[in-house]
Amino acid sequence: MPAQPMTIQIIDQIRPMILDLATRYRKSLRGCRYADIRVQVDEGQAAAAENGGSKHSTRDYAFAVGIRALSGDGMIAPGYFGQSLGVADLDRMAQVVRDGLRHAHHRALANAERKASARAEFGPIADALGSTTLAPIGIHQDIVPAQFEIDPRTVPLEELVALTTEISKSTLALDPHVKYTFISAFTLLTRELFCSSEGANIDQTFAMTQGTCFIVAHGKSGTQELYDYMGHQRGWEVLTGGVQEEFIMFPEFRAFCTGLAKDAVSLCNARPLKPTDREAVVVTDPHFNTLTVHEIVGHPMELDRALKLETSYAGRSWLFRNMQEHQLGKPIASPLVSAFSDPSLPGYGYYKYDHEGTPATRVTHIDRGIFTGFMNSRQTAAILGVPPNGSYKATDASLVPLIRMSNTVFGRGERDPQEIIREIPHGYYLVGHRTPSIAESRENFRISAMKVYEIKNGQIGELFCNGGIMADTKDYLMKVDAVGHDFVSIRSPIAARASRCKPSGLVTGAPPCAAAPVLLGQDRV
Repeated sequence: MPAQPMTIQIIDQIRPMILDLATRYRKSLRGCRYADIRVQVDEGQAAAAENGGSKHSTRDYAFAVGIRALSGDGMIAPGYFGQSLGVADLDRMAQVVRDGLRHAHHRALANAERKASARAEFGPIADALGSTTLAPIGIHQDIVPAQFEIDPRTVPLEELVALTTEISKSTLALDPHVKYTFISAFTLLTRELFCSSEGANIDQTFAMTQGTCFIVAHGKSGTQELYDYMGHQRGWEVLTGGVQEEFIMFPEFRAFCTGLAKDAVSLCNARPLKPTDREAVVVTDPHFNTLTVHEIVGHPMELDRALKLETSYAGRSWLFRNMQEHQLGKPIASPLVSAFSDPSLPGYGYYKYDHEGTPATRVTHIDRGIFTGFMNSRQTAAILGVPPNGSYKATDASLVPLIRMSNTVFGRGERDPQEIIREIPHGYYLVGHRTPSIAESRENFRISAMKVYEIKNGQIGELFCNGGIMADTKDYLMKVDAVGHDFVSIRSPIAARASRCKPSGLVTGAPPCAAAPVLLGQDRV
């Protein structure tokens, strides 16, 4: 018999069986207190071009399962199982999941046994090895459809090849200073099924389309490498027509890449910025602020990091030393600064439920300068005694979820951005983010900008290349003295955390801000 084609409709066939295994079969495993099963199917295609020639193209699928069990007698601990699958696994899917659940259960039992032994052995630090508890949530059965105008599965692969090749060729020919172009695009549908022993049965589908542009230009100031992304949780129309929504705005892909190439040409002929030996007044644009909020607000607000559960992988958080010493309820920023994570906002970080069935919730991190809370999971919420807020995610069902940003943003201010600039006798305007370098506790950082303009007497002046800022996180946030009202969300396709995790799509956003960090130039960036 010919193999059954792999499509997202497979979820319809296996959904009753997965729920039955999570609920009924779980009861046959002695000592298994809880189990959840995630199944994911992707259908997508991608193409890339380099210097006007097609580099590669593909149409493919992905199929994976991930299982968590909480088991033990007295001490309870988690065990996990994850596996990438193929078409050949469909006929034996029930056996694959049954074996995987049993495997996760046995791992959980072994984990619980060793935790109990360690508690008896280590004495004073035994309290660090507690029984795993999940904070209670409402149990949901739901179907969440994808949003798109052009179904990613219906776009001819030849169209992706033609678009990327034509853009790569036209940007290379744009100016003699452009020496190299790499253009890529993908469009896909992802369908995720989540079933738990508590009765959750959630089916979510997402569309995702993204274009990437990488440009190298060489001029009198040397070589400039610029790259940027555009995309949305929508269909192929994102690249052919752009997006004009309330918070997400960018042109069609050709114009986007042309603009980046022109910036690279301007920068390779601009003077390098000289560093300052003291603080300077800077205004940062929304694109620059998206990386800033991601690095100095988003990551330290992940509760698994704060509780030292991710220290060896991703680091700690300066906001939380221990249960007695922390910054909760204390000022960590100017009263003009608010920040939050909201999965209900449109963009890469949108979802209705996280990967343990918790409804997505807006999480306020900073409320007018006061630190108010972390993103959490059911397990970490139970440790702090707070409600779960739906931040437990993985980018593939075969991977163990962890606490991740969704749409993490600085809140909108009240000032006109042009007015902010007009008030500055001398300073700098940083436009677009490039590269971050940040302490593992997120307490100190440096971020380079695509473009830096000098501000003189309230006017935008000369363009400089190779600039950025360096600051202590709290000091920087406390010195923000103006926040603009033009809030914008910027896509952020990569946020890699921990060795078990793949890059993830999310959105960070912000209005323009004015602060006073140390300005970095060519000899420090």
